[in-house]
Amino acid sequence: MTLIIAEAGVNHNGQEALAFELVEAAHEAGADIVKFQTFKAKNLVTEQAQQAEYQVANTQKQESQLAMLSRLELSYEAHHKLVAQCNELGIEFLSTAFDSESLAFLVNDLGLTRLKIPSGELTNAPLILEHAFTGCDLIISTGMATLAEIEMALGVIAFGYITDKDQVPSLDAFQQAYASELGQQALKEKVTILHCTTEYPAPMAEINLKAMDTLCLAFELPAGYSDHSEGITIPIAAVARGAILIEKHFTLDKTMEGPDHKASLEPNELAAMVTAIRDVEVALGSRVKTPTVSETQNKAVARKSLVAATAIKTGEALTVENIAIKRPGTGLSPYLYWETIGTSSSQDYQAGELILE
Repeated sequence: MTLIIAEAGVNHNGQEALAFELVEAAHEAGADIVKFQTFKAKNLVTEQAQQAEYQVANTQKQESQLAMLSRLELSYEAHHKLVAQCNELGIEFLSTAFDSESLAFLVNDLGLTRLKIPSGELTNAPLILEHAFTGCDLIISTGMATLAEIEMALGVIAFGYITDKDQVPSLDAFQQAYASELGQQALKEKVTILHCTTEYPAPMAEINLKAMDTLCLAFELPAGYSDHSEGITIPIAAVARGAILIEKHFTLDKTMEGPDHKASLEPNELAAMVTAIRDVEVALGSRVKTPTVSETQNKAVARKSLVAATAIKTGEALTVENIAIKRPGTGLSPYLYWETIGTSSSQDYQAGELILE
């Protein structure tokens, strides 16, 4: 069953009340997980760091990333309340940590056992290693990444999983961990890798869903898709192509001020996506090609049999002129047509009667 993550991200605009409403909306839509972002803006960006172009376009405000992100922080107290709400509703709470302090809080204070490493942190080896040292299951987004960069990150994770913290990290040590049987086993047990196009919204021509297949083949890990496209078509297609996890941004209102609202789904759209994905899962079925239960009852109606085209007397030769192939399919198979032609009728037939020779 596809794991569906409803990505609330920072679409709470730094307001607890909106965050609680997002959890409720994710639950009502049928998502398995609702995910937020945990960070201290001062630990995440410098005062000089500028916004991405899509952030300027979506917020209609020219300011530093620090100023923007400072407004979007959620307090630790709010996190505890959100976890309690999720536990009450029966939906998993997840958050992405963008700095060491936030990661420690998620694991040590909130007790999370599953973590998400975002595309932007894929080359942040020290933070990735800290994630691996927690021993938690990891979901890794690969937007903007090459296969080589992904492999390097997986090497860091393998190292963190199979060694103790006293061993000195190094590129060689990461590579050795990745190449080891123990490292590969740990990755297969604990890591899910997500194809992603890091643009908001992502252009259709740059989605490249087939790259998800490449990730599966290259790393032999379960693969999913983190979607930034408009609408719900692409995540549904990803499930049909075998994605085991779908992540999609959502908001209460696309017209709200903030960097991610415009590229997010509203609650009714999120619910429609979840429903469509569940339908696709059922429709995928198995690789076995055989008549289904419902098809079997239609065979007699849809298929054809040998019938008398005209009245036929006992002993009369059966020919192409007096034999036809028509519905229903309850008589002799049309495959017996050539064997029947040229034989003599063993009984009288009225036109339209099934041939019983």
